[in-house]
Amino acid sequence: MTIPHRGRLTKDGIRIHEAADFAGMHAAGRLAAEILDRIADHVTVGQSTGEIDRLIEEMVDDAGAKSATIGYKGYKHASCISVNHVVCHGIPGSKIHKWKNDKHNRTNDVLLEGDILNIDVTVIVDGWFGDTSRMYVTGKPKDFATKLIDRTHNALFKGIEMVKPGNTFGDIGHAIQSYAEKFGMSVVRDFCGHGLGRVFHSPPNVVHYGRAGSGPVLEEGMFFTIEPMINLGRPETKVLGDDWTAITQDKRLSAQFEHSIGVTATGYEIFTLSPAGTFHPTYSN
Repeated sequence: MTIPHRGRLTKDGIRIHEAADFAGMHAAGRLAAEILDRIADHVTVGQSTGEIDRLIEEMVDDAGAKSATIGYKGYKHASCISVNHVVCHGIPGSKIHKWKNDKHNRTNDVLLEGDILNIDVTVIVDGWFGDTSRMYVTGKPKDFATKLIDRTHNALFKGIEMVKPGNTFGDIGHAIQSYAEKFGMSVVRDFCGHGLGRVFHSPPNVVHYGRAGSGPVLEEGMFFTIEPMINLGRPETKVLGDDWTAITQDKRLSAQFEHSIGVTATGYEIFTLSPAGTFHPTYSN
């Protein structure tokens, strides 16, 4: 049975949810975040991204929830796992891919020492979508990889700090872009955040760059993701022949963090906070 949407639409087609809807989003977001907490112990050298995905699917099933990605436009997995210079939508598997003239940046399905990776999970709980991603490392990453992860994490929160009624989506993008470019890093233009709630993707497109004061005005009751992808090199990407995997054109590293957000009367609530407090990876493992 399809549960009808509540709340009104803005002139930009953005749904304004009711106060009661926040509870549903918190439940879905918490489960997604819990799964990413639990999977951390399995992100190890020699592990395959296919096995990580199998464990994630098992966790979703055990919780009595549904994976939003299995069957979405033909996608077959419960997660996207993007290693090193994969920007997003990396497909889990069990192979080691050999890249010509590529000494250290790989899209391996089998994790190696010093790899960095983003794991992205979306679950459906009682009709509500919980969407989040975060970075992980295997062994000890290079110093430049650590800085990329740190600054991508901070860029996300620079954007989140802009969320309150009366600000604009341009304020969010401008805050992220200004922070990342201060360190000589670039913001991916080809992919963005999105509205969600009882649907996976809906207006608005939440771009992670732009001009302050531009775009739709934020209102209480809006639900959306902020999920900046930050590159060490240039912002350009290309999608591989599988029609999913997006990589940096210059093969330099990329990182991403994602939270699902609700706009409140005075600011925001984050639906996907880590219950274990491990949203940001540690480098001692």
